[in-house]
Amino acid sequence: MPTELHVHVVQDPSRGFTALPDRLTRGPDVTVCLDSLGEDKVRARLYGPAVPSIYGTEHRVDLAVRPADVRAAAARLCRQWKEHFVDHQPDDGPENAYATLVDLRERPTAEVYDIVNELALVGSELLYGTLLGSADDRVIRFRDYLTETLGLRDGLRVRFDSDLYVPWPMVCLEQKSVPAFLPRSEGLDPLFQRFLGYRHQIEQTGGAYPWLGGLHEAPDIPAVSLNHDTRVDRRGRTRAADVAAVLAKGTRFVERTTHGELVRALGEAELCEQLMYFWCHGHFIPNGSQPASLALKLTDNKTIDAQTVKDRRRRFGSESPFQPFVVLNACHAGVPEGGGDHKFLSGALIDAGARGVLGPQIEMPQVFAAEYALEFLTRYLHGTGTAGDIAHAVARHFADVLHNPLGFAYALHHGMDTRLERAPDQEAAV
Repeated sequence: MPTELHVHVVQDPSRGFTALPDRLTRGPDVTVCLDSLGEDKVRARLYGPAVPSIYGTEHRVDLAVRPADVRAAAARLCRQWKEHFVDHQPDDGPENAYATLVDLRERPTAEVYDIVNELALVGSELLYGTLLGSADDRVIRFRDYLTETLGLRDGLRVRFDSDLYVPWPMVCLEQKSVPAFLPRSEGLDPLFQRFLGYRHQIEQTGGAYPWLGGLHEAPDIPAVSLNHDTRVDRRGRTRAADVAAVLAKGTRFVERTTHGELVRALGEAELCEQLMYFWCHGHFIPNGSQPASLALKLTDNKTIDAQTVKDRRRRFGSESPFQPFVVLNACHAGVPEGGGDHKFLSGALIDAGARGVLGPQIEMPQVFAAEYALEFLTRYLHGTGTAGDIAHAVARHFADVLHNPLGFAYALHHGMDTRLERAPDQEAAV
């Protein structure tokens, strides 16, 4: 006789074909992939609607470069920014140290030019020397297509999908790659135009997007949190207080200052915030023989790392309302531990449901970090612009107006098309 079989469905393999994409889903103009093939080779791929086609398929080539060499070059680029720019001490006094300045218009143009030119050289060599420096005809052709795509026009939406960490906004095109017809003036403008972070919106994805079941209904008032170390800038030398005021204006504002407050919130199934902002120190902590891990510390000085997030959010599924955009304004917060592991703090937040994470890739001066946050968050909280568009505009603002390229040192992990969702009546009011 027929027997009823008891079935327990553990997956929904058709969901990706039956569920409509959420409102944030939009393909990038250009996708660049770097995949490690063992320890001795990297496969590079290039495709997208803005890429010149070749026989109707993607561009693809195997690069004779070791992933370890790519990581080393990426780490050196970040170190050069720290040594040559952030730590620069002019001869005319410590009050003009670059770590204390945001507006560099009063500094001699030749002084700033020489420093930025050095950074552009290192950023160009990472791309054209380390990655694409082979004399192989196939690599040369790939290099030409990539250069043509990224150098022909500005404002592309570019996704770097790679298991290799490279600080892409700080990478540069060769001087000859910038078309002469682009508007430019004397001085720093031609240099800034070589940086990918100046030319394009960029997100780094480091693998496939985790499945998101669509946006939850936008609240009448967005929920925003400030998670900070009150010991940072205790003397009020930065505009951190102005940032806090912007976060609290017209929002459901929550302030957390300790490890305990943060982990209790992360352990709540119904944690629902549209924006999480962190203002604290970031440190790399040793893990014995394993790569060092990035950890943040709030006022109580207890470490918060990727595992802290995983331990609290692992048991909550895709139906959780936890879908914030996260700004980690802490040193090195945009860099994976070990310089190459994509499963880092930003990755843990994204796996838990975060729509995107923005953070610096170098040790960022507090004065600039606060100014950057004020510019970015003020624009983002309007709810009209996407994170990618705003990060691009803010980086250009500091470069064009204040002659300061540090905005290129912020990296966006996922979330290029994320924006602060507001209820229709609130959106109309804004």
